[in-house]
Amino acid sequence: MSGLMLNLVYEPSSGGKSDKSRGNAKHERFLGRRHYLEHKGLLKEKQNQKRNKKNKQKNKKKLLNTQHNGGDQSKPSAIFPKFTSYLPNKTSEPSSSAQTFSRKSTFSFPSTASTSQRHPTDQAAPRTLGPLKYVAMDCEMVGTGPKGCRNELARCSIVSYEGDVIYDKYIKPIYPVTDFRTRWSGIRRQDLLHAIPFDQAQKEIVKIITGKVVVGHAINNDFKALKYFHPACQTRDTARIPLLNQKAGLPENEMVSLKRLTKAIFKKDIQTGKGGHSSVEDAKATMELYKVVESMWEQKLSASAKAVDLALNQKT
Repeated sequence: MSGLMLNLVYEPSSGGKSDKSRGNAKHERFLGRRHYLEHKGLLKEKQNQKRNKKNKQKNKKKLLNTQHNGGDQSKPSAIFPKFTSYLPNKTSEPSSSAQTFSRKSTFSFPSTASTSQRHPTDQAAPRTLGPLKYVAMDCEMVGTGPKGCRNELARCSIVSYEGDVIYDKYIKPIYPVTDFRTRWSGIRRQDLLHAIPFDQAQKEIVKIITGKVVVGHAINNDFKALKYFHPACQTRDTARIPLLNQKAGLPENEMVSLKRLTKAIFKKDIQTGKGGHSSVEDAKATMELYKVVESMWEQKLSASAKAVDLALNQKT
């Protein structure tokens, strides 16, 4: 039996080329373009640009690592912006008849006010800027929460060094009032019907007292209700001045009420009647008490500040 051998040869149709042919043509075009760029000198220039870019990235990364590890301390690793107050630029300003009076002093300080609840301590103000301004503040609180267990701000009054009223507004608490404490606070339901919101009052009050020495009686309670911290060197608490207790003939370490101090030193009655306290009256009384011992108190604080500075300098 004879065998039959078939020799099949596949040829692509005339309408197109094989994948291999197309690949070869593409590669030839790439080589041709590369030879052209080499001939013109453009290829070398492009390679140099890529190399320079990589070198810059490496140098930048190396510099950042050096600064992070403290290698080069001659230049600061970061530039921080100057402090900017969170307070708005415009709020209601007091009338011209109720402007605060400036007080000349050798002390001054940068403004470092912030919203917080730290306990203020009496310190002398650093000596860097000009005259200080003094204001006295008193706040009235109502109760919110179960059985009025939580204190919330309902009225705030601020007076100048001369006793002029700078600020006096009723303030709507954040939570519903469960105890008006009218016997002590003097606040009634109708007083809060048209009161301003707490957030607005906080901004207005902080704008007034920022950069000033704030005088108050147990002032940390007022700052706490305001949800605010005033710098200790700008705070004067008449409830914590042994000099006032001495003037009143009372034990130096005793926490004496504002009413009792005023009666003992000025022979004057405040907080009388069943209508509750007046925050304006209390603020004025507090400022008058401060004036009684102002000179001695500031000198004492100044001496304490000098002693602290001396101790720190000796350590360094």
